[in-house]
Amino acid sequence: MGLEKEVPIEEPVRPDEFMIRPCYLYEAEFHECERPKGRFHQLFIFGDYLDCNQWKRDAQLCKKWQEKKDEKARAELIESEEKRRIERLKPHYQNDVWKKRDKPPENWNAPLPDWIVEKNKNTYLDLKAQSIRNGTVNDIDMKVYESVTCSIL
Repeated sequence: MGLEKEVPIEEPVRPDEFMIRPCYLYEAEFHECERPKGRFHQLFIFGDYLDCNQWKRDAQLCKKWQEKKDEKARAELIESEEKRRIERLKPHYQNDVWKKRDKPPENWNAPLPDWIVEKNKNTYLDLKAQSIRNGTVNDIDMKVYESVTCSIL
């Protein structure tokens, strides 16, 4: 008999597991949807109040999934997230104003025009880019590092 530690076995992550948010986010979305400021925003943007019940349902399903590993709750929650994602991306896919590209333009990495190069000369971004190219740290970086302090109490 030794002092061996029991290592918990981690469950494999499923491909769609990333879609499930932490439970407190569902609760926060529900409360934000229900509060007067949220209602006023909905009325202003959409002309009517939104139904907040799905956020409440998702919060309940999330708790079931987290506490009891209820597979039905997990599946329902992922389905809800998929519907939400489709609804959010609908305007993107329905957009017929812009032509979508399948590759970048031919000259996407062409040098900048001289006037832009001149305008950005000696800016922080230019000096930082030079220091990265040269592999050196310049005076500006040192001043920034010297002025930064952190205290943990």
